[in-house]
Amino acid sequence: MSEKKKTNKSIGKNIRILRHQRGWSQEDVANRLGISIPAFSKIETGVTDINLSRLEQIANIFEVAVVYLLAYDIEEAEPEPSNLSVAQKKLLERETEIATLQRKVILLYEELRNKNA
Repeated sequence: MSEKKKTNKSIGKNIRILRHQRGWSQEDVANRLGISIPAFSKIETGVTDINLSRLEQIANIFEVAVVYLLAYDIEEAEPEPSNLSVAQKKLLERETEIATLQRKVILLYEELRNKNA
């Protein structure tokens, strides 16, 4: 296995571990990244060659340093779905809904402005 493939797999494993620790689904993270679930799955399985800006975006979502995602030795603790992680998941769902509604409002506003122009 090439060094690049090993690195991609290691990063993907670290991302999966962080996601499990927070009780998030692949869909949760994919939505926050603005990508499809299959595209996120490819990052997590190490298939995709991840670029630095995407790595920074992922680090921000998990509130960790980029270097943490690059570490080789993150160990997966047994995820305990705490009340906090359940609340975080609900909050994340609401944030996604708000972002969707905001996009719709902007589109409607632009549509209305174009009709009146």
